[in-house]
Amino acid sequence: MRSSARHKRFKLKSEINVVPYIDVMLVLLIIFMVTAPMINKNVDVNLPQANAKSLQDKKDPVIVVVDQNGQLYLTLGTEKRQPVDVATMQAKVGAFVKTNPEVSVLVAGDRDGKYEGVYQVLAQLQQAGVAKVGLMSAPESSNKK
Repeated sequence: MRSSARHKRFKLKSEINVVPYIDVMLVLLIIFMVTAPMINKNVDVNLPQANAKSLQDKKDPVIVVVDQNGQLYLTLGTEKRQPVDVATMQAKVGAFVKTNPEVSVLVAGDRDGKYEGVYQVLAQLQQAGVAKVGLMSAPESSNKK
């Protein structure tokens, strides 16, 4: 008789405690929220607006030109425009920007050329250590039809 009374007092619970699972879920959520912005592998580009003013720099900018056929031309400061390949452009611009960190780097792409050529140049400049790149454009013509 005494053992049956003991079984009624110590009845087993068949419920799952979900509080630890909620804690783990919140910790994982915070970790993902903190690390997601750090995993940014895009090329940062300062795009000009339609009525953008021209840059007023103390130093002559570095200009990389991508023509319609994908050929690259490089102008470093006051030097003359020279045809270059991708590796040479990356090495020269990287070295020039390391010695002059405040110099502007601009990419000029032909209007009828492929966007792929400009994008590859932007990626190569990023690998060369160039933090900010501007895109060149011609001013809008005032006689629109």
